[in-house]
Amino acid sequence: MNDGLEPIAPREAVDMWINRLQSTRADETLQSYHYRLKPFLEWCDEEGIDNLNDLTSRDVFRFDSARRADGLKVSTLNNQIGTLKQFIQFCERIDAVKQGLPAKVEVPSVTLADRVNDELLSAERAETIRENLHRYERASRRQAMFELLWHTGCRLGGLRALDLGDCFFEESDLERLRHQDDIDSEALDAVDLPFVYFRHRETTPLKNKREGERPVAIDREVADRVQEYIDVNRVERVEPNDRRPLLTTEKGDRPRVSKSSIRREIYIMTQPCRWAGCPHDRDMMNCEALEHGLEARCPSSRSPHPIRTGAITHMRDEGWPPEVVAERVNATPEVIREHYDHPDPIRRMQSRREFLTEDSA
Repeated sequence: MNDGLEPIAPREAVDMWINRLQSTRADETLQSYHYRLKPFLEWCDEEGIDNLNDLTSRDVFRFDSARRADGLKVSTLNNQIGTLKQFIQFCERIDAVKQGLPAKVEVPSVTLADRVNDELLSAERAETIRENLHRYERASRRQAMFELLWHTGCRLGGLRALDLGDCFFEESDLERLRHQDDIDSEALDAVDLPFVYFRHRETTPLKNKREGERPVAIDREVADRVQEYIDVNRVERVEPNDRRPLLTTEKGDRPRVSKSSIRREIYIMTQPCRWAGCPHDRDMMNCEALEHGLEARCPSSRSPHPIRTGAITHMRDEGWPPEVVAERVNATPEVIREHYDHPDPIRRMQSRREFLTEDSA
């Protein structure tokens, strides 16, 4: 007996789920869901499961065991089975699987050691890069990129989405917000400058779309460095929709810098040999990582994501509560604790001292 279930093929159900999420998830997130569910769909084909009504908890257990046998890292397995559980929860709501099946799906737990990203950019390295950029590439686009990535903890897509009009560094800039319905005029009169405003737009979507929109405060030094780039080296270019990107290109049909260009620039900035000697004893004359397009092959180079991870960790080490960090970087407190919070034990202990009283010392 199907207990009121309606037959549906696994691939059809996945497409239905992804389409359902399109209004609340960024395209890259949906692509990651597709990627994580691909092994499950292939496994269903191999096992002859062409109707999700027939899926049992024992089937899910066998799929989990097969993935473990492939030698996946615990964090990868956690992502894949976690996404599968979300998908099966959706299937339960549309009467595609038996009631209670999602509760029987056990997502592998991930220990702190499994979660730690060894590619995290430390605060010490970040400060060294900032100093070198200010000394040798002052007012450059690279400097503006790194300052904003490090101090806001934003994602690559958020950085790329910034327009010139999203920078609020002076009192006169606030006039751009006064006509907007979602802005309280009294709050605007009392707001402290400077800040940048991450906005979701169709051509430059944020990961969490409208829910990802937020103003983020920055200190005056960061704003001054970004403003120097704007005044000195930013190329004035306008997109067909009349938007003026903050980070522009000098050549090409597209005025806004591409995601691939941002990644490459970050790889270059985080190569130690750009500022000093090579810590890997490589021959600087023949190192492949210094060739165009191969910068990521340097063991010390980092992509934008470890900068976000390092920035979030630094905020936590400085004593910022998870809830405050979460709002700043557009994540949940749970995600901050589970995926980005890789504390330096000494710094974290020091940040807790303010909670001590003389009696408890």
